[in-house]
Amino acid sequence: MQKASAPIANGRKPSKFSIAEALNKKEEAEETVSSETKEEDLPTNHFTETDLRNEWALFLEEIRKNDILVYSAINGFRMSKIDEDTIRVNYPSDTAKAEFDKVQADFFNHFKRKANHHRIKVEYKMDTALKVEIITKRGLFEKMAEKILFFGIWTISLSLIFPNYFLYLYKFFITTF
Repeated sequence: MQKASAPIANGRKPSKFSIAEALNKKEEAEETVSSETKEEDLPTNHFTETDLRNEWALFLEEIRKNDILVYSAINGFRMSKIDEDTIRVNYPSDTAKAEFDKVQADFFNHFKRKANHHRIKVEYKMDTALKVEIITKRGLFEKMAEKILFFGIWTISLSLIFPNYFLYLYKFFITTF
């Protein structure tokens, strides 16, 4: 049997995932290409408040089909155009705004592309007049209880001041109700 004087296989080939090779490798300077666009270069076409409201209505219809909970939270929002680059969003409560924050990027990105106006800034303003109160049976009962309590206190105080007037009011309410 003959013995080989040199190894039969060629020298060791380093692995592509070798740690030693990675340590010995010299850092190559890579040029980074800046893909940032200046704000002045973005298109700023004119849009009207009607365009804004129409897109908001379409967005609400889409949200209504996909996620009814988010729809019910943001349905009361009002969008208005302040100036050429500013949109004001009036919202009824902080919890509704938190729900809107989840979907605001979808709406504003869509609107910016649709209107071809990419410099839009958004202002938020809380408007408690937009709150919609759902009247339940319990709420209706509590309101009626307050009215009855007020009427009871009013009639007692009136009866102490004008006893004959109280009798007249008492007869009137008994006959009408």
